[in-house]
Parts: sequence; C-alpha cells; structure tokens
Amino acid sequence: MNNENPVSRKYKRYDEAFKRSAVELWLQGGKSAEQVATELGITSQSLQHWKKQLAALPTSGLGQRSAQQLEEENRRLKRELQGALRRCDILKKTLGILSSPSENGSNG
Repeated sequence: MNNENPVSRKYKRYDEAFKRSAVELWLQGGKSAEQVATELGITSQSLQHWKKQLAALPTSGLGQRSAQQLEEENRRLKRELQGALRRCDILKKTLGILSSPSENGSNG
C-alpha cells in the first residue's frame, strides 16, 4: 500500500485582466509563448489556453448585454440628459437675470 499522504494541488487563479495582458504581451512582444510564460511564472500551456478563451469572447462589452439592458441604459441616459438640459436652462436664466441692468438702478 501507498503510505504517502495525497497532496492536493492548489492551482493559482488569475483574473481576466492578467490573462488578457499576458496574451497581449505574448502576441505583441515578439517573444515565444515559452519565454513570456517563464517571465510571468506561468506555463506556456496556460498562455495558449487563455489565448483560445479570449478569442472566443466578444471584443466589445456591448456584445455581452441584452437588448433589454441596452434599452434601460438608453432610458437612463435620456433622463440624465433631460436633467442636465434643465440645469443648463436654469443657469442661463440666472446668468441673464444677474447680467441685465437693474431697472431700479441709480444711474444718474
């Protein structure tokens, strides 16, 4: 029988930003996958796997949102625009009132 204690492997997890940066460094840096992997302390297989994963993802965040989410964002942005336009009108009126000559002024 094997008396060795089974050693559970602990895999290091990397966030998407790291994976994306590593793949970009590999593809744009002019180095081999092995060289980049060694510099980053990862395996070249991981780097190649991440490249495949990232290639399968949409390049734009818009592709990941549903039509309902886009419509809601559109409505929210329209409300924000209306509020900004109202504030702009109020400022214009206030500026007009403050800059117009006073009717009760004591001009000689």
